[in-house]
Amino acid sequence: MVVAGSLLLFCGKMGAGKSTEAKKIALERNAVLISEDDWLATLYPDQIKSFEDYINYSGLLRSLLKVHVQNILQAGATVVMDFPANTKKQRAWLKSLATEIQANIEFTYLKVSNELCLQQIARAMH
Repeated sequence: MVVAGSLLLFCGKMGAGKSTEAKKIALERNAVLISEDDWLATLYPDQIKSFEDYINYSGLLRSLLKVHVQNILQAGATVVMDFPANTKKQRAWLKSLATEIQANIEFTYLKVSNELCLQQIARAMH
């Protein structure tokens, strides 16, 4: 019997380094990295122009990704989700990916200063 893998989630302010940390941990743990930004850019190129567009298109990913992530977890692999987990609704959905199949969840909160977040956002924009 294969034991379900672990789902790794990240929370923190915009610019806190969630994506950087997700990539680093995925490499360290030889885990499957799933990035919302990558999926959205590939499936909906040049279609996200507002926050409302983001909400709409990110919602469309959920049903596809739920089955995909759960299949990977059930195969025993670790999945690193580079998805925002900043609201209760986002966290509930992400957590359900693991809890519905009794997989482990590891949750990391990145607490960094506002100044550092703003510096990192500015760097990313250039």
